[in-house]
Amino acid sequence: MNELKIITLKESVFENNDLDAQALRQELTSHGTFLINLMASPGAGKTTLLSALIPLLQKELSVAVMEADIDSSVDAETIAKLGVRTIQLHTGGMCHLDADMCRQGLYELGYEGFDLVILENVGNLVCPAEFDTGAHMNMTILSVPEGHDKPLKYPLMYQSCSLLAVNKIDVLPYFDFDMGKLTEYAKMRNPDISIMPVSAKTGEGVEALAKYILNVISSAAK
Repeated sequence: MNELKIITLKESVFENNDLDAQALRQELTSHGTFLINLMASPGAGKTTLLSALIPLLQKELSVAVMEADIDSSVDAETIAKLGVRTIQLHTGGMCHLDADMCRQGLYELGYEGFDLVILENVGNLVCPAEFDTGAHMNMTILSVPEGHDKPLKYPLMYQSCSLLAVNKIDVLPYFDFDMGKLTEYAKMRNPDISIMPVSAKTGEGVEALAKYILNVISSAAK
């Protein structure tokens, strides 16, 4: 019988991507471009919230968007109607973007001409959180219909994000959703995470969210 060999892995399997992501982040910073990696589950309202948020951000910044999906161009077509530079990224079946995939999109976009690029990552609460894309800020959306327990079930998403937008607060009366528990669970995963309730449909909280993002970008530039 062959002897069983046990190998202890001492380096992260993500090490190469992490190094690549850091290099990309430095490159973006040198060109004065801020990159936001937006992550959420399918149906949380990523594209709808962006549609409400982008016109407010455009008052102070030049904005471009990269839409990542396994297939289709539905989201890119929606965002392009806002008059912003938009490209669609197809991942070829992969459920996330890594740093090199993000770089390819940024180069195709011509990111150097923009103050802010927003990457709408593939709809998924697991894989996208595992890969550093080179973004300056990770943001996630949790919609009220998803329930307040998601930070307990998908810890890495909330550990890796500095901003959580709680979307669809207009339907709070119709769901068993506890904002206090959501805050407790999210802070359990990441004590420093900022939580902002919004409704992309009614516009409630969207202006405050835009101001928060603008302040983060302004602080990063100093």
